Amino acid sequence: MKRCVRCGYKLFEMDDIIKICNVRKTYRIGSVEVRALNDVSLTVSKNEYVAIMGPSGSGKSTLMNILGCLDTPDGGSYTFCGEDVSRLGDDALASVRSRQIGFVFQSFALMPRQSALENVAMPLIYHGVPRSERLRRAREALLQVGLGERMDHDPSELSGGQKQRVALARALVGNPSIILADEPTGNLDSATSEEIMALFGRVHDAGNTVILVTHSEQIASYARRVICIRDGQIVSDIRRP
Repeated sequence: MKRCVRCGYKLFEMDDIIKICNVRKTYRIGSVEVRALNDVSLTVSKNEYVAIMGPSGSGKSTLMNILGCLDTPDGGSYTFCGEDVSRLGDDALASVRSRQIGFVFQSFALMPRQSALENVAMPLIYHGVPRSERLRRAREALLQVGLGERMDHDPSELSGGQKQRVALARALVGNPSIILADEPTGNLDSATSEEIMALFGRVHDAGNTVILVTHSEQIASYARRVICIRDGQIVSDIRRP
């Protein structure tokens, strides 16, 4: 097995979706520089279920933004699905996000005047998918998350758990390479959080690669692999059967 001479991680292989090597990110706050990520190296393979956990200010949100192609590192490299995305411009990164990444946010990020069905179908507009096919695929995605009976309801008519199911269906509808979820239960009560995490488990079991970003040990425990980050560095990486 060949390994990177800089970080010691194995070089990109066919089953790898994500490979970051010595990634660094620094922000300037006034005259002060804050190192958010400090030489982080990480590989994620197809169909892994990963939780990235850390307290506020640990660097996990910065790492999520880089993994989701929402930001680029100051140093190091990031290979995503075989493509070096660490030096791409804004338009190219937007294309990667649209084609390859399904996002689930804490705040749901649904269009308030669109039905659940229309919210789920919306990403396919940017892929040039005809309307009839968009709606067919959106219906299938809503059925997959157990929300077939609420397709025509607006977000104001849905509970928090139902809104997050719509958000997950929207993330799945484009058949992305990864599902990236940022604090997906942050606005939900305990019982609803358990239901949503069970749903993420079923999504993973169906063959999807899932990456959660959370500050909660309880939520992280649902994943098969837990990566803890502190002060901009990975301090532990534990895989469970």
